[in-house]
Amino acid sequence: MGVAALGAVIAIAALLGLAVMLLWNTLVPALFRGPQLQYWQAVGLLILCRLLFGGLRRGGWHGHWRQRMWRQRWEQMTPEERQRVRERFMSRCGHGGVSAGTTAAPPAP
Repeated sequence: MGVAALGAVIAIAALLGLAVMLLWNTLVPALFRGPQLQYWQAVGLLILCRLLFGGLRRGGWHGHWRQRMWRQRWEQMTPEERQRVRERFMSRCGHGGVSAGTTAAPPAP
């Protein structure tokens, strides 16, 4: 079973490298006058993108464990605690501490 899985992973990686090369060579030179890629350059680009954007772990950069952790935390909070978290989040995201469901007074003319 392990040999078959390894073979499947290698075959998928080879096909993904080929797909990246074909897509790159079809789009980039025509759109941006960029260079064409050879197969191993496309595989290297695929690996680089995985390292930069996907992380090394199977679940991606953060994985699903973080979502479960926050969901459990959220479920254990009281409604008042949830409201405080919402207000802190909104103020950090540039909404000036205005909580959801309330509106700020319009500016005076």
